[in-house]
Amino acid sequence: MTDQPSLNAPRAPKHPVTRSFHGREFVDDYEWLRDKESPETIAYLEEENAWTEQRTEGFAPLTEAVYGEIKSRIKETDMSVPQRQGDWWYYARMIEGKNYGLSCRVAADPAHPWTPPTVPEDGSALPGEEVLLDLNELAEGHDFFSLGASSVTTSGRLLAYSCDTAGDERFTLRVKDLTTGELLGDTLDDVFYGATWAGETHLFYTCVDDAWRPHQVWRHTLGTPTEQDVLVYEETDERFNVSVGGDRSDKFLYIVSGSKLTSEWRVLPLETPEAEFELLWPREQGVEYDVDFAEVGGRGVWVVTHNATGPNFEVGMCGVGEGGRVPLRELEVLKAHDDTVRIEGVDTYRDFWFCAYRSGGISRVAVAEVGDGGVSDFRELEFDEELYTVGLGGNPEWDAPVVRLSYSSYTQPTQLFDYTVATRELTLLKEQEVLGGYEPGDYVATRMWATAADGTRVPMSVVRRADLDLSTPHSALLYGYGSYEASMDPGFSVARLSLLDRGMVWVCAHVRGGGEMGRAWYDHGKGLEKVNTFTDFIACADALVAEGITTHGQLVAEGGSAGGLLMGAVANLAPEKFAGIQAIVPFVDPLTSILMPELPLTVTEWEEWGDPYHDPEVYDYIARYAPYENVEAKAYPDILAVTSLNDTRVLYVEPAKWVAKLREKATGGEILLKTEMQAGHGGVSGRYARWKQTAFEYAWVLVHSGAAQE
Repeated sequence: MTDQPSLNAPRAPKHPVTRSFHGREFVDDYEWLRDKESPETIAYLEEENAWTEQRTEGFAPLTEAVYGEIKSRIKETDMSVPQRQGDWWYYARMIEGKNYGLSCRVAADPAHPWTPPTVPEDGSALPGEEVLLDLNELAEGHDFFSLGASSVTTSGRLLAYSCDTAGDERFTLRVKDLTTGELLGDTLDDVFYGATWAGETHLFYTCVDDAWRPHQVWRHTLGTPTEQDVLVYEETDERFNVSVGGDRSDKFLYIVSGSKLTSEWRVLPLETPEAEFELLWPREQGVEYDVDFAEVGGRGVWVVTHNATGPNFEVGMCGVGEGGRVPLRELEVLKAHDDTVRIEGVDTYRDFWFCAYRSGGISRVAVAEVGDGGVSDFRELEFDEELYTVGLGGNPEWDAPVVRLSYSSYTQPTQLFDYTVATRELTLLKEQEVLGGYEPGDYVATRMWATAADGTRVPMSVVRRADLDLSTPHSALLYGYGSYEASMDPGFSVARLSLLDRGMVWVCAHVRGGGEMGRAWYDHGKGLEKVNTFTDFIACADALVAEGITTHGQLVAEGGSAGGLLMGAVANLAPEKFAGIQAIVPFVDPLTSILMPELPLTVTEWEEWGDPYHDPEVYDYIARYAPYENVEAKAYPDILAVTSLNDTRVLYVEPAKWVAKLREKATGGEILLKTEMQAGHGGVSGRYARWKQTAFEYAWVLVHSGAAQE
């Protein structure tokens, strides 16, 4: 840290405005920061950036060291395992020194249709390689770049791809003829993620409204002006997002409308792209269902994953009848509801189906074989580790005899397998390479449990070096999220090694609001039970101290986005329990945002947080935990907030206001704000810039936990 700073900590001027709802008033001194076009706003953010740079320059060498470690462990020239689609094998390739990858393909060998080309050790090009897209060329001249769609027609002739060069998740879509390398004249502006082909003349895409909600599905006919594009479907309920996609069998297109709690599917035969989509089952509040096409005994069937008969979902089946209707509560049950098993979905192929689910907080996969006699029972694939993540790595081909599986854990770098269903054989295709020597046995991951205030047992994943002396406390990082039923599953991280090798313990708190322990785990951490997320996290911090793993003075907390709300809440509730808190794109002004239906995502969020706009009880509940509104004149831990100016999901104004109020009120703790001026919700783009950002954040953690001194 700088002993005699040349700058003073910024003090945002107050321009008070009063928010009035349900007879309640709140005076907001810093709402003026919402004006992104105001020179005063930009000047304040730049002043905060300068202050943060000055206050962190003392550990710049540590940041560079961590960046160097991350970079030295990653194979910079590398490629993915090719994936079969049609007559081609598709893959991505990275080149040392380049920020972005190449999208490539090679022709499939008819003599060995399911044997992927061998990945060269040096990551060099395969013989006969075609480069479809060089993302470095597309990103040239832009401070930010993101690819939104990359979709090839079944024949492999046409590629639809889209780019975002601002970070606001509005993309420009173009079409490339892969036989000539030429761009066609079709250019679609302001589209959302994804693009779906129907044959080689029709292209379906989605657009967003002013609140960044994907609400429309359009159909474009190649070679025609965009003014002639057809609006296929518009979702008028502001709680619902809409998407469009196809299936593996190349028989149907689907339009899916979904809110946080309810879904509705429409279907259209792929061979008639200009016909009307038909409704499969009308939406019912609180009922979610997922549909996939399959064939059993020569007849087409719908395989349906739904929660109409229980919160943890079950799998059923019915014939593809007239009009394609799905009788949701009259299906033939294939995998029944279970209070201890959360079914997450079914993936169908011609000869087998895979079911993804979670039990005991761990993701699991089971397979059922399809034959003339029907569908077999689902059989679980078993693995040796206690804490791991397994999932389908993808295979687009309907008649594939093998399926890609990905496997990783906190200590095992990601492995990609081909699983041959008929022989039950796993073939390792590639393992994530960690340069400089890495031994999984040097590290260990274990499960711990904390007891929440209401007696609920909360799982934690604890990762450390195997040779760490546990007789004394160590610096620790406690990570949490706890929203949207998102599960924080075990996964390997190269960057995390820089913490572990300095003697830190890394811990993930699987708090309520997530999905690790089933749908009830989510239900009891949302809406009018949201505070459980925060008190669970605090209970985890206390358990780590009680077990002697760390001390409150050596414990740093981290969370991002909705996990940033968690960080802001625990900063108010239990500031004394943390030496530092790192909040990445944090959702720390939730009540203001959720009371503004015109903002991105607001109305769709009411089913997650509750609707304070119309319900005074919800208003009062959120007001009691909203981080910004509950900042007090007391000592806080050191806090680092990181945000992005062009973030459309959590607007920069939330952490900016939060930091301004903390700076005004806090009687202890250093408060820092870092704003990326050319980035979106995911932060900076380009792998080297992302590694540098991670290195900066980890260096801050190392310093504030005391691990840097150790």
